Amino acid sequence: MDWGGPSFIVAIIAISTIGWVVNNWIRAKHGYELEDEWGGKTPRGDSQETKRLKQENRELHDKLDAMQDRMIVLEKIVTDRGYSLADEIEALRDTPTAGNGIPLNLDRKQKA
Repeated sequence: MDWGGPSFIVAIIAISTIGWVVNNWIRAKHGYELEDEWGGKTPRGDSQETKRLKQENRELHDKLDAMQDRMIVLEKIVTDRGYSLADEIEALRDTPTAGNGIPLNLDRKQKA
């Protein structure tokens, strides 16, 4: 290869251009701003698909928040009910049965 000839200059320009294209492709793939020929940055425009995905993401976060609130309420119900469970078991032990395990006083209301 002739180091002083035009083919060397063309090879350097080709390598630089290919590097710039690959750099911008990687930046675009990962969501970074693109670099133009003069070193400036070109911000990405939000496409319809991006806007739709952002809206769907917001809706899913709202659903997740609602589900967490419901789970907190269910945990309260379960834990509050758990404290009185031992008392109810003890009350059943004191209740006379007909021999088959069913209490005789079925009309008695249970604690809530």
